[in-house]
Amino acid sequence: MTKPLIAAAVVLALALAGGAWWLMGRKENDHALVLHGNVSIRQVSLAFEGSGRVVELHAEEGDRVTKGTLLGVLDTRTLELQAEQAKAQMNVQQQNLLRLRNGSRPEEIAQARSRLTAAEAEASRAKQDVARLQAVVTKTDGRGVSPQDMDRATSNMQVAAAKVEDQREALRLVELGPRAEDVAGGEAQLTATQTQLELLQHQISQGQLKAPADAVVRSRLLEPGDMAMPQRPVFALALTDPKWIRVYVTEVDLGRVRPGMPAQVVTDSAPNRPIDGKVGYISSVAEFTPKSVQAEELRTSLVYEVRVLVADTEDTLRLGQPATVRLALDEP
Repeated sequence: MTKPLIAAAVVLALALAGGAWWLMGRKENDHALVLHGNVSIRQVSLAFEGSGRVVELHAEEGDRVTKGTLLGVLDTRTLELQAEQAKAQMNVQQQNLLRLRNGSRPEEIAQARSRLTAAEAEASRAKQDVARLQAVVTKTDGRGVSPQDMDRATSNMQVAAAKVEDQREALRLVELGPRAEDVAGGEAQLTATQTQLELLQHQISQGQLKAPADAVVRSRLLEPGDMAMPQRPVFALALTDPKWIRVYVTEVDLGRVRPGMPAQVVTDSAPNRPIDGKVGYISSVAEFTPKSVQAEELRTSLVYEVRVLVADTEDTLRLGQPATVRLALDEP
């Protein structure tokens, strides 16, 4: 009789202990929701914006890089020579435009006036020649001067008069200076060359590959000597921020989760060093439980994706790493 009594007492004690454990666990679950998921981060496939031959790469797999870090360089010698040529052309056009804007120099105006004075003197002499011949013709009744000489003198007088008008118009144009259309054309040419230079400088800057954000180099996909192009990534980067834990919540627990509620994240490698986080996204669409969720009672259930944002200041979490999320629920 003693052994059955002892066995019964042991069974009763175990039942009481199990009941107490279940009640404590249920009470704990009423104030916390424990979920399991994996670490997710954003990744960048980094490529040059232009095409060319790679001459330098400054990062290896596993290197930590900060925003703006120079990671690679293309051969841009041809573009640099074209930029120097554009600079020289721009200098020439600037000088031409300056000449047009300044107008005629005083020396040029004086020179034009001298030409007009000479033309006027020539016209006066030709006119006097005609007058003398005409006087001779009058005195001799046309016998003192041949018709050919008279025609030649008259023609010279007309040519001299035309030269006077030509030089007078030339002086007027010199005094007026360049046409407005010429100045506008010079300005347009200078603007076009400046734009071409800026385009070349932009293409030269595209020969430098810089990190867009703080990240860790996951893969180095090209080497110096390879031909790069915008469609061909050079590095694969894993951004260090933001990071989140992707977990899945059943419809029963969905009403207990809200955006912004605090959370703690632990991993198997550091169970005693929880990382603070908060709920940042709750899906509005149900989906079948992913295979990565191993809880058997959830494998065929519909769940909702929840992303728990974490402040991983020590950068201990890795892409795909399993993690446990504990959400502190409000008191009932």
